[in-house]
Amino acid sequence: MPLFQTIQCNETTKLLIWEITESFEELLSKVVLKEKTQNRLNGMKSQLHQRAFLSVRMLIQEMGFTDHDLHYDEFGKPYFDCHNYISITHSYHFAAIIISHETVGIDMELQREKILRIADKFVDTEFDYLNQNVLEEYIKKLTVIWGAKEAIFKIRNEKGISFKDHIQVEDFSLTESRTDASLHFDNLVKDFDVHYKEIKSDNFDDIFTLVYAFEK
Repeated sequence: MPLFQTIQCNETTKLLIWEITESFEELLSKVVLKEKTQNRLNGMKSQLHQRAFLSVRMLIQEMGFTDHDLHYDEFGKPYFDCHNYISITHSYHFAAIIISHETVGIDMELQREKILRIADKFVDTEFDYLNQNVLEEYIKKLTVIWGAKEAIFKIRNEKGISFKDHIQVEDFSLTESRTDASLHFDNLVKDFDVHYKEIKSDNFDDIFTLVYAFEK
């Protein structure tokens, strides 16, 4: 069973991670899709994307939901018809969801040097505490920052939000697992509680960073 990890974040929040090891055909045989979802799946050109998409359906089934319970708003944000909030992420051979009674966002990213080339596009005040001379730590921290901003963007999901200009992540330590962040946009200030951890499988050498955020 490739349910990789379950994290009980708090009393009303559960996070599930799926390691995508099955074939497309195997995953497809285990889920029931509504017509709209099947059409979306058929339109995907990448089988890796298709497998991640189906793995998300496996995860919501683990939580007692089905594809018929999952909807997307006009901006592509997923939601249920009930009181639970949901956020979704996938990266290479992992998919993850977080379901909560609270407003929540999630992101998962592969740690890689490529992030160095785009750092100035999403980092602003955070450069004040980043140490660019220690490469491994710098990459890991940049990945946390990107994940935090992506998770917060998924919560607010408003057109015009800039990761660099509007979302600030406070200083943090890789030996800990949480930090604070804030969104400053359209005369609105919102604070967020951010959690992060590394994810590594015995099946792959890659290391991933998982980040999830709650709106305070």
